Amino acid sequence: MTTQQQHHAELLEHKAKLAPPPFWSVVLLNDDFTPMDFVVDVLMKFFNIREEHATRIMLQVHTEGRGKCGTYPKDIAATKVAQVSEYAREHQHPLQCIMEVEK
Repeated sequence: MTTQQQHHAELLEHKAKLAPPPFWSVVLLNDDFTPMDFVVDVLMKFFNIREEHATRIMLQVHTEGRGKCGTYPKDIAATKVAQVSEYAREHQHPLQCIMEVEK
């Protein structure tokens, strides 16, 4: 095997080891103070979810303590978390929004 062929083989092996970056879930957490209609509004406004689906997610947050809003690359997920958190603070609600790496 020539040096060039060996180098090419090493590059292919290195590329095969690289995994795509993980996606992140954006999750809303339940609290006892944020109105349900505000949660639906957040889901529609920041995640482009239709009202019926947003209502289902809101009910999941209410009954199970958490609800997944969507899955995104890390930078987009972080932006969504920041936007939702700021919007909730501006409206004086303690709604928490977090991101978790997809498993």
